[in-house]
Amino acid sequence: MMSMEQVEQARELQYQKAKKEQSFRRKLLRNRFAALGLFVILLLIVTAILAPVIATHAPNDMDVTKTLLGPGQKGHLLGTDSYGRDIFSRIVYGSRISLIVGIAAVVFGAVFGSLLGLVAGYFGGKIDAIIMRFMDGMMAFPFILLAITLMTVLGQGLVNVIIAIGVSNIPGFSRVVRGQVLNVKEAEYIEVTRSLGAKHGRIIFKHIVPNSIAPLIVYATMGIAGAIISEASLSFLGLGVQPPTASWGSMLQEGKDFLVLSPELATFSGLAILITVLGINLFGDGLRDALDPKMKL
Repeated sequence: MMSMEQVEQARELQYQKAKKEQSFRRKLLRNRFAALGLFVILLLIVTAILAPVIATHAPNDMDVTKTLLGPGQKGHLLGTDSYGRDIFSRIVYGSRISLIVGIAAVVFGAVFGSLLGLVAGYFGGKIDAIIMRFMDGMMAFPFILLAITLMTVLGQGLVNVIIAIGVSNIPGFSRVVRGQVLNVKEAEYIEVTRSLGAKHGRIIFKHIVPNSIAPLIVYATMGIAGAIISEASLSFLGLGVQPPTASWGSMLQEGKDFLVLSPELATFSGLAILITVLGINLFGDGLRDALDPKMKL
């Protein structure tokens, strides 16, 4: 049975937790740009899930009698491409590729990068030096150049795009987590826990990880935007998702050859990338401010 004092402590902890959650929601929702970014993200998710319902045509259906139509012509909301495929439908289905790659690549990079950062920051010494020098070597390559190199080795395809972008994300996550671990592990309560005989696994996953998660969430949110741009860049270069699969990057690549005859082919796909990345970054900025305890309500 719990004593009255323990019950009061439990209630106080629940109250403080609820107060923090309420403060977080208030700061996030009061940020108009963050709310706008959240709206864009939700719109992207809904579009990707309901693509068969939203799309007006099958994304890969070709009609050579309707090539390079302008917006609104012959029942095509945003026109058609050089193969007679509906641009609006391909943008809608392209949101699926962007969402899948963005989330999966960041999760891949976050899992492996966080584990390396935890090990390096917690144990320090030679282990830290070896891991971080390896990470520095990876970061010496420009992000997109490293992804292109990996795609050349792995080959084309959606899974390989996710792996290539995910691996390119590992150094960034490892450095963020390592920095947080170095700060948290010096706290007094960590020293007390260690002196009581707690094992490394318990200290890391029960005390250090929960107190290092906030900046990781913000970094991951920003990373999704970067992953979407990287996927579009690889597809633009012909190394990403291969035709006829709808991808915003491949639509840009095709549209560059028709900028005079049909500028909407590149314009609309470019706008889709711009709006999506801008929305994610706005939400990420708002998330960072909401998780910062120094920010005023």
